[in-house]
Amino acid sequence: MIVLFILIIVGYVARKCRLMDAEGDRRLSGLVINLTCPCLILSSVMGNAVLDKSLVLPLLTEGFSTYIFLILVSWCLSLFVKHKDKRGLYRFMLTFGNVGFIGYPVVASVWGENAIFYASLLNFPNTLFAFSIGMAQVAGYGQHVKFNYRILGYPAMIASYLSILIVLMDWGQIPDMITRPVKLLGDITVPAALLIIGSSMAQIPMKQMFGSPMVYATSMLRLLVLPLVVFCISKLSGVDETVLQINTLLSAMPVATYGTMFCLQFGKDDTFMTQGIFISTLLSVITIPIMVLLLL
Repeated sequence: MIVLFILIIVGYVARKCRLMDAEGDRRLSGLVINLTCPCLILSSVMGNAVLDKSLVLPLLTEGFSTYIFLILVSWCLSLFVKHKDKRGLYRFMLTFGNVGFIGYPVVASVWGENAIFYASLLNFPNTLFAFSIGMAQVAGYGQHVKFNYRILGYPAMIASYLSILIVLMDWGQIPDMITRPVKLLGDITVPAALLIIGSSMAQIPMKQMFGSPMVYATSMLRLLVLPLVVFCISKLSGVDETVLQINTLLSAMPVATYGTMFCLQFGKDDTFMTQGIFISTLLSVITIPIMVLLLL
């Protein structure tokens, strides 16, 4: 977590030194969303042991159920937000966690590299909904979200389809000449996304960096309250213990860094979103170890 913050600080300094700017952030965001992130998704299921196929359906079911629950809860809670122009951002922050950038490394450190298979399947609805409902939330479509079927052909979605196919077809051991370039491109995602966040923060006056009480309340809902509710509901539903633990931890990740990139892509003020990402990531240094202790 400290390493992640160092990269954010580097992005902040780079913007202050004029090595990064708004146009560069926008272009780099497009590169991350359309190229390096899909490679990250694919690399998560390449070159590892084969996943237990009996858990594929429970993983997908649990993943979709969790995100449907989070979408509904975030919509209800957003009605209490005074500023209507921030309701969509608030919904996004409560629904989507930083699974790809932080979730995978944390899961691997707790349950081992093979557990990334489980995380990748649980993350499938994250990708599907983030690039559809999530984009609509940030763009400001309000409560009436129209599903754009072109989203199903987005690079991140295609990578998700392929990752599930790789698991189902036992293609985990793909030739090294393919996996290495994909992994190298995927590895760009985390530092690039963090540099963008840091650069975006450089536009915010230091006094505003730590946000309002609403940002802290949103972060605690995102990091502790909602994950514990997800855990209790899943426990009562009789979900497999491994699936239960990994899914709960993934739902306790800080706000997804896609939020800032979506704001830039749609020309929205990214101040509130960037504050939410910064504060939730900062607090997650404490809350993620707490969640691991509770789960294990």
